[in-house]
Amino acid sequence: MGIDGIPETFPETVVTAPAPAIELGNLTKIYGTIPAVDGLSRMGSPYQGVLYAGLMIVRGKPYVLEFNARFGDPETQVVLPLLRSDLIDVVEAVVEHRLDQLSVTWHEQAAVCVVMTSRGYPGPYETGAPISGLDHAEEHTMVFHAGTKRHNGATATAGGRVLGVTATGADLATARDRAYRSVGRISFDGCHFRHDIAHRALKFHVQS
Repeated sequence: MGIDGIPETFPETVVTAPAPAIELGNLTKIYGTIPAVDGLSRMGSPYQGVLYAGLMIVRGKPYVLEFNARFGDPETQVVLPLLRSDLIDVVEAVVEHRLDQLSVTWHEQAAVCVVMTSRGYPGPYETGAPISGLDHAEEHTMVFHAGTKRHNGATATAGGRVLGVTATGADLATARDRAYRSVGRISFDGCHFRHDIAHRALKFHVQS
């Protein structure tokens, strides 16, 4: 589930997988309430590619906030690490109209992404701060560069969203702890990140 970070107290994006309000058994039901792809096909404009739907789940009912004809960022950063199948095989199957013949498999794990931002984001922010600790992330952790550049032989900040630190684990708590330990090893002047990533997701799984 992604919460894009401008309103309220969200200066960056919150991403966890699996999403707390969407269990795998409910995905078919949810997709059935979003007839966009079937509708395009009936109109004679069948869609091939990535269609990313931004959803809000209210009392168990999905509402579509937006569609994007692309992978979500940083939502994809917690999805693709859990993909066991080769992404190229999936893409080729889409292009060749044989996706129904492909069995897509997933790792039975969880993933959490903590976005590290520049001070002031989403408002005015400074860039050019050297980043240290990028080589010290834990195992099972990937650091995605969103707003960085090479400056004087070092990696420096170059945007509001700077890094997406994504960790996987056998469960959500393990993935969350790994992500935060890795975030703690990375630093730059003005670094900011939320400390409650996956809090609601963990609470949901405990209750369920």
